[in-house]
Amino acid sequence: MLKIVIFGTGNLAKHLYTAFLKADGVDVVQVVGRNVKELQQFSEYSTISNDFNAIIDADVYLIAVKDDAISEVSEFLMDKNGIVAHTSGAISLNTIQAANKGVFYPLQTFTKDKEVDFSNIPICIESEGKDSFETLNTLSKSISENVHYIDSEQRKKLHLAAVFVNNFTNYLYSVGEELCLEEGLSFDLLKPLIMETAHKIQNMSPQDAQTGPARRNDIKSMKSHQELLNKKEHITLYKLLSQAIIQAHEEEL
Repeated sequence: MLKIVIFGTGNLAKHLYTAFLKADGVDVVQVVGRNVKELQQFSEYSTISNDFNAIIDADVYLIAVKDDAISEVSEFLMDKNGIVAHTSGAISLNTIQAANKGVFYPLQTFTKDKEVDFSNIPICIESEGKDSFETLNTLSKSISENVHYIDSEQRKKLHLAAVFVNNFTNYLYSVGEELCLEEGLSFDLLKPLIMETAHKIQNMSPQDAQTGPARRNDIKSMKSHQELLNKKEHITLYKLLSQAIIQAHEEEL
């Protein structure tokens, strides 16, 4: 039975906690965080504490806090024998101050009260020692069938790619929603298009799946679109993205 302590009370900490409660061979012995109110939701099945000097011994200490606090939290674990692993995509393994260090990075977007199926979520792990790697591998496979060894430099680039395909794309959804609402239209009208785009890249590359006015270099349509935009930042985005698409496909135009 792998004993783990989770640090943090945010979205990722909550989702990991829920997943590990259902996993075989894993026991969440403690959840540690500064927010006393948020800690209460973990109290039914685990010990909780806001005292970072009263941490229970465990096999793995998972630090699921904001990136800027990872190093500080890890300093409280320097005398622990277990693996101290952070859950960040953007932070190096060496940010952790403890000797026995690792990374346990679930590559997914996590939102409050939105359930996720961990079985298909890629979990990217890294460690300095073979034994630590095997432990993190076992822990990962207790909740996911999609586990990969990815080093710090690879993970940083992967996290950057995730920002493009998730965070930036979601912002563009919000722009699309705003444009619909301006005309009294439902954003639901665009959802079949969004789903078809997502489905296409399951079987073909995004480069091959690209369509639209910029892909065709349809100058008249692009100019018309820009005239419909009211916000300067939306016009800038439209021009930037259109030009990038044109350049990506210029040999085919």
